[in-house]
Amino acid sequence: MSKTSAGNFFEDFRLGQTIRHATPRTVTAGDVALYNGLFGPRFAVQSSDVFAKAIGYPRSPVDDLLVFHIVFGNTVPDISLNAVANLGYAACSFRAPVYPGDTLSAVSEVIGLKENQSRKTGIVYVRSTGAKQDGTPVLEYVRWVMVRKRDEAAPAPADHVPRLPTAVEPNLLGEACPAIDGAAYDVALAGSPHRFEDYQVGETIDHVEGVTIEEAEHQTATRLYQNTARIHFNQFAEAKGRFGRRLIYGGHAISLARAISFNGLGNAFHIAAINGGRHVAPVFAGGTVFAWSEVLAKSPLRGRTDVGALRVRTVATRDRPCADFPLKTGDDYDPAVILDLDYWVLIPR
Repeated sequence: MSKTSAGNFFEDFRLGQTIRHATPRTVTAGDVALYNGLFGPRFAVQSSDVFAKAIGYPRSPVDDLLVFHIVFGNTVPDISLNAVANLGYAACSFRAPVYPGDTLSAVSEVIGLKENQSRKTGIVYVRSTGAKQDGTPVLEYVRWVMVRKRDEAAPAPADHVPRLPTAVEPNLLGEACPAIDGAAYDVALAGSPHRFEDYQVGETIDHVEGVTIEEAEHQTATRLYQNTARIHFNQFAEAKGRFGRRLIYGGHAISLARAISFNGLGNAFHIAAINGGRHVAPVFAGGTVFAWSEVLAKSPLRGRTDVGALRVRTVATRDRPCADFPLKTGDDYDPAVILDLDYWVLIPR
């Protein structure tokens, strides 16, 4: 029996299969610093222990998306090492704050399988849970990913596509955010005067800035999460593939869009849930990412007057500023759109 692994191919997955992923990961202040250096997020709660303590946290929590990427990266060797593309997300809830020193691990359950018509690939649906060292869940999400088959002629399991919620219910939000002191939340230091009441449903915001992706940066970021998907690293193989070059990890675009969104959503300090997301088109090194957002809904949180929830749709584009809010023409996405993300953020009232 070989001591090395080629990873799982589509025909290796079974409905109901549970996978415990290696390797547990202790999150350090160094990880946080490197993430900040790669993406430049400026949200005050995650930037300053003093600011975070003043409003009710014991210290600055780890950025929500860094938690997501670490848990996601934990699953890659078993789920998507042989992926063609990560396709989307649903039912993602942040369940508890994470601080430097916490150790994260992940478990996934296969909840759906569907072979593609070409018989070269299939789509695998998994529900993954990330937990701390004491077993406290910190993150739960569903994702679906297109995975190569080892043998095109191999029989595939019967198709089963799970029914997924279109959104996380507002009454399930807020677990990962302690009660905060709104009076102590200094909007001048946070960089934005706008609170929950200042946003209106239907409002659109052009986040203005663009950020160009560098080859070394996206590979460093993906290694930070211990994400081993070959499509991001192996130019020798990808030169013969569909695109002829390495593909940027989809989460890289999410983190860039989130960091860019600070200009307009500066007090939206916590991502409480991701309702759904689609990587509309691939992005490669050298592309410049822009973003805009729309407020889809507003909701108070049950039993809380300190924060409210905004349901936000953030759209990221490649090499196209967003002053005119590009999205779709008819049923088709604008060719520049690379990401369409629907999520809930918490913002002080």
